[in-house]
Amino acid sequence: MADFPATSSDTAIAALLVPGTTYYLSQHTADPGTTGANEVTGGSYARQPITFGTASAGSEASTDAQSFTSMPSVTGDLWSGLWSAVTGGTFLWGDPNSTVTGPVAAGATVDYAIGAIVAGPIS
Repeated sequence: MADFPATSSDTAIAALLVPGTTYYLSQHTADPGTTGANEVTGGSYARQPITFGTASAGSEASTDAQSFTSMPSVTGDLWSGLWSAVTGGTFLWGDPNSTVTGPVAAGATVDYAIGAIVAGPIS
């Protein structure tokens, strides 16, 4: 599961997510920091739409699946990020990806099931 951390600022961000609003999930080759740095480029990579459900116990889970097809080669672990737009936009936050670890082969598909992305407190 790719969880966004449970710090007070991340909990506040999760509280600002509007259920049913479309955001965009990104993949990063290293820590995106506060700006969305290190976003994957190449192949057929593009940010994928993501929506969140109503908060439960202070967290919100994704209500749809994401599929990053024909990824370029990534030598390390992936990080995930959340944006306000499919291109450009505002970077909301990111976190290490616990769903996909290790290298990603060129041409591979990276999939996230419904509920795999969680914003807010994690157990």
